[in-house]
Amino acid sequence: MIDKFVPDIDAALEGIGDGATIMVGGFGAVGQPHALVDALGERGLRDLTIIANNAGGDFGGLPKLIAQGAIRKVICSYPRASGKTAFDALYAQDRIELELVPQGTLAERIRAAGAGIPAFFTPTGAGTQLAEGKEIRIINGRPCILETALAAEFALIEAWEADRWGNLTYRRTGRNFNPLMASAATLTIALAHRKRELGAIDPDAVITPGLFVDRIFIAETTS
Repeated sequence: MIDKFVPDIDAALEGIGDGATIMVGGFGAVGQPHALVDALGERGLRDLTIIANNAGGDFGGLPKLIAQGAIRKVICSYPRASGKTAFDALYAQDRIELELVPQGTLAERIRAAGAGIPAFFTPTGAGTQLAEGKEIRIINGRPCILETALAAEFALIEAWEADRWGNLTYRRTGRNFNPLMASAATLTIALAHRKRELGAIDPDAVITPGLFVDRIFIAETTS
């Protein structure tokens, strides 16, 4: 019997070790699996590579991981916040690496990895520092740069509902990067807020099929 629900956060995060590459869903504080990220910060890990839309905000567990020195590299669109964060200090001291990616390009690189597309051309970033060292072609009269797909060993995502097969729904803007990351990781761990019986979720409402989900931790269980 397929049952992807896990009893606790330790079981959900099992196997994540030093040097792991981890995608973290969310757009700002919305759609980020805060409990999973907070628990990750208690594991004493080092040399992590984090792929996320935001990495330098003052919400959730990522700033704590950065302050702990657990993260070696961040791949994101927004590494900074309005106020000073641990990222600013570490980056100024060359103690954390940054790969800055435009938001649409970040989403498409992740989507490409999930779709099995190794690379694509985009005009975004052409003629800027983001194009340095990348292949450039003129397509339809516009310079375009080659961007490679972006995959990870693990994805930590937030969903609204889940059944034991791993089928997921999302609530409003909580959808954001989560479905893309679910398909682009070797092992996907979902934090869900509602546990549903098999068949209770309308198939048309399923955004992430269970094929892409390995473990589910329920933050709040209701029938």
